[in-house]
Amino acid sequence: MKRIEFLKAPMDIATMEETVSFIESRIEKKQFLQHVVVNVAKIVNMQKDPVLADSVRACDLINIDGMGVVFGARFLGHDVPERVAGVDLFHELLAMSARRDFPVFLLGATEEIVSKTVEVVKAQNPNLNIAGYHDGYFFGNKEGDDEEAVVNKIRESGAKLLFVAITSPKKENFINKWQDKLGVDFVMGVGGTFDVVAGKVNRAPLWMQNAGLEWLYRVMQEPGRMWKRYLMTNSKFLFLLIKNKIAS
Repeated sequence: MKRIEFLKAPMDIATMEETVSFIESRIEKKQFLQHVVVNVAKIVNMQKDPVLADSVRACDLINIDGMGVVFGARFLGHDVPERVAGVDLFHELLAMSARRDFPVFLLGATEEIVSKTVEVVKAQNPNLNIAGYHDGYFFGNKEGDDEEAVVNKIRESGAKLLFVAITSPKKENFINKWQDKLGVDFVMGVGGTFDVVAGKVNRAPLWMQNAGLEWLYRVMQEPGRMWKRYLMTNSKFLFLLIKNKIAS
């Protein structure tokens, strides 16, 4: 597994199979592994958010999620075989956990979405041990509920794997802040994955995923909320690519 630097963002060159095997090996050895995926938006935001950049750099494994990053890295001369999409890795790791009897904890989204996600993944993996779950609205918004209380709940659950479905950069910073107290062997931020699993949001067709057009599918689903976000981040990403190509 090779680590490269792309637009000031570190990332590991690995296939899905290599990624799952590496994570399984670390869990077997009880060696803590902090995982993150990077996409176009995260790379753009890292340029201006040093806390997010530090949280990403602190991770032991950094996978390339978006096809935009794959195409961009290849454009600048890096040999990237494939992307490792967070939602696909989530399913692969659940299947591995069910096979190895590794307990997991799901954290994030609304109470309705996370409980539906538990229901769906248990149906897909009957042998999966769900050690616990909790919604993602605990940052001072609920009476008697806070970050440390949730961290204690995760640690006391006995989970080996923790999946955090909270928006960026909040999830990266939460994981980096509490990693030593979570009591798990593996932690991964999965963004909006629970929304997809629970059926609230549809994934783009496979041809759009492979063409790097998932962002366009999101805009088509929620044009009022998404068009400006993707216009800004994609434009900034393209500018960074061209600037670095000229400088190289």
